[in-house]
Amino acid sequence: MTQWLVCHFIKDYQNTSDQSVRQRYGRLGGIVGICCNVVLCLLKLLAGLLTSSISIMADAFNNLSDAGSSIITLVGFKMAGRPADDEHPFGHGRIEYVSGLIISLIIMLMGFELLKSSFEKILHPEELSFRWLSVGILIFSILLKLWMSFFNRKLGKQIDSAAMKATAADSLSDVVATSAVVVGTLVFYFFQINIDGWIGVVVAFFILFAGLGTARDTMNDLLGQAPDAGFVQAVENHVISYPEIIGIHDLIVHNYGPGRCIISLHAEVPCDIDILKIHDVIDNIERDLNRTFQCEAVIHMDPIVTDDETANAMYDQIKGLVSMIDPMLTIHDFRMVEGPTHTNLIFDVVVPHQFRLADREVLDEINRAVKAIDPTYETVINVDKSYTI
Repeated sequence: MTQWLVCHFIKDYQNTSDQSVRQRYGRLGGIVGICCNVVLCLLKLLAGLLTSSISIMADAFNNLSDAGSSIITLVGFKMAGRPADDEHPFGHGRIEYVSGLIISLIIMLMGFELLKSSFEKILHPEELSFRWLSVGILIFSILLKLWMSFFNRKLGKQIDSAAMKATAADSLSDVVATSAVVVGTLVFYFFQINIDGWIGVVVAFFILFAGLGTARDTMNDLLGQAPDAGFVQAVENHVISYPEIIGIHDLIVHNYGPGRCIISLHAEVPCDIDILKIHDVIDNIERDLNRTFQCEAVIHMDPIVTDDETANAMYDQIKGLVSMIDPMLTIHDFRMVEGPTHTNLIFDVVVPHQFRLADREVLDEINRAVKAIDPTYETVINVDKSYTI
């Protein structure tokens, strides 16, 4: 069913890197969500009125909030697809993350309201009535919500959308919540035990848990989380596949929304290579990265001495010393400048975030290890941080 809807309502649906195609995916997901949730809300309101059940009524209003979330998703995709302007030169793609955060806040708000009304039902229970029609409506809701979860998850994966993944998680929590309502209704029918308020509490906690999870995921995107390790490795492999490139470091992926990112990195090249030739190679790599990963790329060249045996041997020795301090530490941009009274060892050391030692302590450890080799060695070290996992 999902694939049929995608094929029939999304033109050029396989070209998910195109922003207009992404907007069509978002539009389809939003419209389907609005229609399904409005229908479920009306049906559950009917079931709730027939049975005087607070848990069914709460579930109905939960569907109404889901319809509102779908509208936010629809608007979010529309706004995220707006082109760049003077005030937002990198586009408006992060609005999609904001819409996902708004959805999660609405989910949590509904959870708190349901928790409050459920406690009131526990303290002041009301007489319930049983209707098989209501049970049928709830079972239909479970099946439809289960399909909606798969539907939104599939669309979210195809276009890497945080908002649609959040909607999928919400639909799955609704399945659990409505299942709990069915259990409470059947317990009342077979055992004449009113656990309607307690079931409402269970439903509320499921809704709150789903809201917190989606808020965490969207906040990570807004705050700027580390890029996917597989993507980073693919970029590294692509760059070093060029024979002129010795190695790379300081790779940063700047995320401005799904399908909008900029890659910056330092490429190590032989210092004696023709400058015009290597400039041409770097230009080709930048264009190639753009075509392959749909990302703008900016590459800085770092010239490396490759034919100085003394410097190369010292580099290997220093790299080993740094690794002995901690295997997580790495070095790059190594230079050895000899003078009449001392020799400067100049390099960058990459220290992970939240490392067990402070940056100053790392520098002191390295300096002591270098001095143990030769007291005339002086270190000039710049501390780098890794922006990838």
